[in-house]
Amino acid sequence: MADRQLSVCGSSAEVPAWRQAGLRYYAYNFYLQQRFGQRVQRISLDGGFTCPNVDGTVAVGGCVFCDNRSFSPSRRLPRRTIREQLEEGIRRLQRRYPGVKRFIAYFQPATNTYAPVERLRRLYYEALDHPQVVGLAIGTRPDCVPEDVLQLLEEIASQTYLSVEYGLQTIHDRTLRWMNRGHDYAAFVDAVQRSRHRGFEICAHVILGLPGESHQDMMATADEVARLGLDAVKIHNLYVVPNTPLAEQYAQGEVQLLTREQYIHAVVEFLERLPPECVVERVSGDAPPQYLIAPQWCLEKNALRDAVVEELRHRDSWQGKRCRYLRSL
Repeated sequence: MADRQLSVCGSSAEVPAWRQAGLRYYAYNFYLQQRFGQRVQRISLDGGFTCPNVDGTVAVGGCVFCDNRSFSPSRRLPRRTIREQLEEGIRRLQRRYPGVKRFIAYFQPATNTYAPVERLRRLYYEALDHPQVVGLAIGTRPDCVPEDVLQLLEEIASQTYLSVEYGLQTIHDRTLRWMNRGHDYAAFVDAVQRSRHRGFEICAHVILGLPGESHQDMMATADEVARLGLDAVKIHNLYVVPNTPLAEQYAQGEVQLLTREQYIHAVVEFLERLPPECVVERVSGDAPPQYLIAPQWCLEKNALRDAVVEELRHRDSWQGKRCRYLRSL
């Protein structure tokens, strides 16, 4: 690791376009509109993958909070071909957003690089073959990107838009052990370093409100996301769905979830620590009501996002206002 040379984000006289547009953080919809010149929506796809902490490679049982049916619409339906999933997703999204014509194929549930590279190639290119698909997003784990997979991702990124989403969740190894992740934070840093300069965006998933983590612990994760110079981040609240170890722990009173007010406070301070050029793909997570045990406030997703923006406005603050990060690793 290089010497710690801290710089203050946002010290430049240049104001980012999203602030000029009146936004308080670099929202994903704004980014996609700027990049593609029109509205673009994601379609969740199920490639039929599993995870190394499910099949026994590094652990069994999966992450303590995980039921993929709650995370991904594609896991709540009988699995079909990639083309069929795309067609159904396009129909569904065009009913909701009339006029949208371009889509990102999002390989979402489980670990979407956890397969032989030729199988990955076939699935990825099947998605890209659809005329309305303008790029891919691939969700995976940092311990599941060997060199041959990274070479495939680099090949795809040379032809189209590609975002690779790594499950970071937290930088604290004690929490990763509680999660049953099967890897440590060093694995994430290694994956990021090996992914740089390959033409695709690097996005991190982060969960706020994990058991045993203080507000300072969460902000330390924010500072590391800033230090690493990632392209994008997804911020999630911890929520409980049935048939998971977390559901049992919650029922027994072993886990306390953040209140709505605590979560808004944490998100706002997280955003303040991010570099202004880091795209914020989401500020909360939720599950369908039939899959959600708690917290119920996360179902009001739009209201929660509005509350985050209002708190930033109340503070006269914005993404990057308190960001300090390392310019080199």
